[in-house]
Amino acid sequence: MNEEYIEIELEEEPIELCKLLKVLDLVEGGGQAKNLIAEGYVGVNHEICTIKRKKLYSGDVLEFDGEFFQLSLSEDAIPAERVVVQSTPEPKTTPESTSNQPAKSKRKRTKKPKRDENTGRRPISFG
Repeated sequence: MNEEYIEIELEEEPIELCKLLKVLDLVEGGGQAKNLIAEGYVGVNHEICTIKRKKLYSGDVLEFDGEFFQLSLSEDAIPAERVVVQSTPEPKTTPESTSNQPAKSKRKRTKKPKRDENTGRRPISFG
């Protein structure tokens, strides 16, 4: 892949993904940012990200509308500690979850068009 990165200096970290899109003026508002993230139009570290409030740190790569943004920390900023989750906690059992109800099925993703007709934005593809 031949990508050019636009460097973005953060004053503090972490920053939430939806807020970063607003700060960079890539969207008109928070609602639009959250919708675009949920629909799969935003990538973080070369993967589609649908987590609206995903915390981003220096070194992370944001992809939006065909552009790549490399996040870095400004010299005056103090780096934050990254929280690394080692394993997922066991789900709590409740009377509802122990019943004989069938498990909810996951939605199947459908292929996105090359460009959205309303917004003109390109969905992300890492394949």
